[in-house]
Amino acid sequence: MSDGFQFLDIILFAAVAAFFVFRLRGVLGKRMGHDKPPSDPFRKRSAESDDDKVISLPDRNKSESDEDLAEPADAAEEPEAQEASGGTPLEAGLMQIKLADKNFDDEPFLAGARAAFEMIIATFANGDAKALRPLLSNDVYGDFSGAIAERSAAGQVLETTLVGINEAEIIEAELQARTAFVTIKFVSEQINVVRDKKGEVVEGDPTGVTKITDIWTFARNMRSRDPNWTLVATRSPS
Repeated sequence: MSDGFQFLDIILFAAVAAFFVFRLRGVLGKRMGHDKPPSDPFRKRSAESDDDKVISLPDRNKSESDEDLAEPADAAEEPEAQEASGGTPLEAGLMQIKLADKNFDDEPFLAGARAAFEMIIATFANGDAKALRPLLSNDVYGDFSGAIAERSAAGQVLETTLVGINEAEIIEAELQARTAFVTIKFVSEQINVVRDKKGEVVEGDPTGVTKITDIWTFARNMRSRDPNWTLVATRSPS
């Protein structure tokens, strides 16, 4: 008889344990290993700082090759995107992107773009090519990493201070198949100085503030689970 009660106790404890395991799975989720979502500067607002170190960028007319972001030639355009028409080309392009991604919004995107601008030029100035890799397309990364290598070989140090970003404006937007492209004009004030191995200034003026206009294009596959946008082209105004 006692064996029967003991057997029932075991079943009861097993049921209670199973209940708590189920609740824990509901609270903690099923995330395991190193699948932490990548940081996304387009979802965070970054404060400007006078102490941020940045540097003028290489090859501002370089754009991403078609191979890196190309979609199949017969890829069907989204039905909703086809409905986006009217207004200026910029307005039509933004509407297509918003139809493809319900979470896309101009203002948060611009705030994130400003943060990405500061992050990329600061990382480039510090010569950290590895940290730049996930932020840039293949072609743009090749230019940036090549410039960093040349700087290191010459024994030169670039000291650039980002005084401030005066303007960040979306000037182009379009959806090509599944990939969205957003182009932003940045107007910033910077102090650029190049020093040699002895610390002597060989280029620039430590006290001279220069207004610089950069035009950057960011891209993202709208069907990708990765929320990050990649810098695929940099250029100066024509």
